[in-house]
Amino acid sequence: MSLTNRILIAMAAGILFGSLLNALLHGLALPVGVRDFIEQGLIGGFFDVLGRIFIASLKLLVVPLVLVSLICGASSLGDSARMGPIALKTLGLYLATTAIAVTVALVFAGIIGPGESMDMAASATFEATPPPPLSDVLVNIFPSNPVRAMAEGEMLQIIVFALLVGYAISHAGEPGRRIAGFFRDFEAVVMKMVEILMALAPYGVFALLVKLFAQMGLGAILDLATYFFTVVAVLLLHAFVVYSLLLRSLAGLSPRKLFSKMRPVWAFAFSTASSGATLPVTLNTVERRMGVHNSVAGFTIPLGATINMDGTAIMQGVATVFIAQVYGIDLSATALVTVILTATLASVGTAAVPGVGLVTLALVLGQAGLPVEGIGLILGVDRLLDMLRTAVNVTGDAVVTLIVAKSEGQFDAEVFEQVGRQESVDPVETSPPTL
Repeated sequence: MSLTNRILIAMAAGILFGSLLNALLHGLALPVGVRDFIEQGLIGGFFDVLGRIFIASLKLLVVPLVLVSLICGASSLGDSARMGPIALKTLGLYLATTAIAVTVALVFAGIIGPGESMDMAASATFEATPPPPLSDVLVNIFPSNPVRAMAEGEMLQIIVFALLVGYAISHAGEPGRRIAGFFRDFEAVVMKMVEILMALAPYGVFALLVKLFAQMGLGAILDLATYFFTVVAVLLLHAFVVYSLLLRSLAGLSPRKLFSKMRPVWAFAFSTASSGATLPVTLNTVERRMGVHNSVAGFTIPLGATINMDGTAIMQGVATVFIAQVYGIDLSATALVTVILTATLASVGTAAVPGVGLVTLALVLGQAGLPVEGIGLILGVDRLLDMLRTAVNVTGDAVVTLIVAKSEGQFDAEVFEQVGRQESVDPVETSPPTL
């Protein structure tokens, strides 16, 4: 059985088993010993530990993978003078898709009106973390201590440092070529570690989803059904319509083939709710199954996992309209434009970790003049939505990468077509394209 199918089966089994445990805990009068065993031994013990080990293992690979991939990519591009245009294309596309996402979200939420029929829950509270000033976000992009940046996982700082090292390697002559060979070997070792972890992924995915649905259950969706399904509808629209149009019009590639190869990436993104934790799988899939050369993918994918948050922007757009309607506040045209600009710029400083969208939502609400306490109304379903919007985020990373790679001639169409015909081929079993 292919890795993709094993992960999908693990997802379905985890949701089913977790929902069953939730129903047992809330629907039956279980003996105290049995209840404690389920809550503390299974959910809070075995499955929690297994899931956290899986997440920690994924995060273990993020910093070395981003560092070596960007250094290899930048050193390959340094002599061709294409690093600047590639960076501008990538950043421009990421910001453009985010702006489109939040705009579509505002329009659909305004039409559907998810908060019009809901009474304000006065007891809903949310302790907002003050967002850093934009000036601090810009200054913090540049590292003063790269070792500390890697130790603390400051992705934007790691990206800047890696690009500088890669560019210097490409202009250092023979010493640079020797160092470049070392990093290419290092990258091969890290990718092998990714393959090993992917083989164990179904077990981690199963444990994560059992714990989540055992604690929340499916009933949490019913309380905020209109809001929940509005966000889901816009996420699906953006993923399958907007991205398809961009991929077809700007790169001339088949969206169907892209989506068929994104299934393992979606499974990781849905289970971990973190673009950062999914980054090794996304990079592996884009290079080995889609034919994007490392010189481009090594730059665009880590950058996308850090600044491309289309799914988060969609949630923020719908949530802004929802909270405004619940509190009976009319949003002016100026406020809507402010939401679009703030959500787009906030995505640049958003960390690729679960739940961080709520922090930037506080910034968006504050700029729009809405009560930050309204975030408490959506907390019940945000964890489930976080999983879905992460899948949209990583899809956007892949689409932008394909567009940039095709425009730069750093794309192997044969690999893209071949993998599209052999959907059962695992990323572990597919050899990387020859550059």
